[in-house]
Amino acid sequence: MAKILVIDKEKNVCILYQDELGEASYEVVIASDSSYLFKKIDEERPDLVLLDIILKTGYDGLNLLQNIRRKYRNLPIIICTALDKYSADPISRAADYFVVKSSDLTDLKEKIAQALAKSGHSWG
Repeated sequence: MAKILVIDKEKNVCILYQDELGEASYEVVIASDSSYLFKKIDEERPDLVLLDIILKTGYDGLNLLQNIRRKYRNLPIIICTALDKYSADPISRAADYFVVKSSDLTDLKEKIAQALAKSGHSWG
C-alpha cells in the first residue's frame, strides 16, 4: 500500500483526501504544519507528497517544494492547490504534477497513480 503525505492547511481538504484516498487503498498521513516536515518525511517515508501552495506556518508551498526536491530528489510531489495561476510558475515545474483542487478527486487520483508508477513506488 502506497503512503501519501498530505501537506495542506485546510482541515476539510485533509479529511476529504484521507477518506477518498483511503478508499482507493492508499495510506494517508496529514501534515498541516510545515515546520517539522522533514522530520515527518524521514519518520513516515511516504511514497508521494501532495502539497498545497499556501500553508499555515514555516514555508510557502513553492519554497517547500524546492527544499523537498533538494533533499529527497526522487520523492514524487504533486502540487494540489486552488490557485491555478501558479501552474505556469517556473518553480511549480519542479513538481511531478500540478492539480487544481476540486471535490471530485478523479484527476488527482489519476496523477497519483501516474506518479507512483513512474517512480516505481519506492521511497528514497
